[in-house]
Amino acid sequence: MGPREAGEIVATEWQRILQLSARHIDPAIPHATHAHPSLRELFPMVSHGALYLSRCTQYPWTHDVAALFPRPGGFHVFRHSDQKVLGEPDTVEEAVGLIVANLPDDCGPAIDGTPDDL
Repeated sequence: MGPREAGEIVATEWQRILQLSARHIDPAIPHATHAHPSLRELFPMVSHGALYLSRCTQYPWTHDVAALFPRPGGFHVFRHSDQKVLGEPDTVEEAVGLIVANLPDDCGPAIDGTPDDL
């Protein structure tokens, strides 16, 4: 698939995640993340109340973009590729800012493929 199709896959998944109930994820997390243009281009996933972002649309996903976890009184921003805690901000906007500030070099829109295709 080309870039247009990968973009459609990403947009469709974002729409699904933005409609999830609070039972699955605090709605503020995907809404604040989706509001940032560079993060909106990445493939989103939700698991156990956390939001993960990948530079590819197929498993195994990339782990070099930080994930956003809720915590009591705030958020936890963690990058799995190097097991680094990027911060524990109080607001979702600050958490999104940490993700953006720590994006991998040359991080562009997600591709339709696996990390081997990057």
